[in-house]
Amino acid sequence: GRLASGPMAVTLGSFWELFTCVDGRLGPFVEHTFAVRIPGLGLLVAGFLVLLMGYFAANVVGRRTLEYFDRVLYRIPMFGNMYSAVKQLLNAFSPNNQVAFKEFVVVHHRDKGQYCFGFLTGELTLRRLTGEDEPLVAVYIPTNHLYLGDILLARREDILLTHLSVPQGIQIVLSGGISIPQVLRQKLPHPERRD
Repeated sequence: GRLASGPMAVTLGSFWELFTCVDGRLGPFVEHTFAVRIPGLGLLVAGFLVLLMGYFAANVVGRRTLEYFDRVLYRIPMFGNMYSAVKQLLNAFSPNNQVAFKEFVVVHHRDKGQYCFGFLTGELTLRRLTGEDEPLVAVYIPTNHLYLGDILLARREDILLTHLSVPQGIQIVLSGGISIPQVLRQKLPHPERRD
C-alpha cells in the first residue's frame, strides 16, 4: 500500500507546493489588479503568461527579439560565459536536441574496478609534447543531480556503449538508479568509430 501511494503522495505534494508558491506570489498582484481574491487565479495567470510567452517566441518578431537579447547577454563580460554554459547544459536535456548527448554509456574505471554511468558528449585528440596523438572521448558524468556533474576524458576502450537511449539514461539518473534494467547489454561501436 505504502509503495503504491508513495509516488502519488510525492506528486500531489509537489503539485501543491508549486500551486501555493506560484499562487502565493501572483495572487496578491491579481487581487490588487482585479480587486478579487480567488484561490488558484494566480496560477491560472501564470499559465496564461507562459502560453503568451510561448506564442511570442514562436512568431517572427518574438523570435528576433529573443535572439537580440540572447546576443546582448552573450556580450556581457563574465556573465556571457556563464550564460552560454548554462544555456548549453539546459539545451542538452531538451528533447529536441539531437547533438548534445550522443550516447548513454558506462565508464569503466579499471584502476578502481568500478563502473559509472555517463553521457558521451564528444571526441577529441590529445596532442602530447612528443607529437604523439591520443584519441579521447568526453563523457559527462552526473554527480548528485542531473544538471551537476563532472566531465571525464577517457580512452574509447574504457567506454562501454549500451542499448539504452539518452532519455532512458536520464530516467536512470533521475531515479537514483532505481530504473536500471536487470540486464544491461553492451552495444557494438559504430563502424566509423575507432576502438
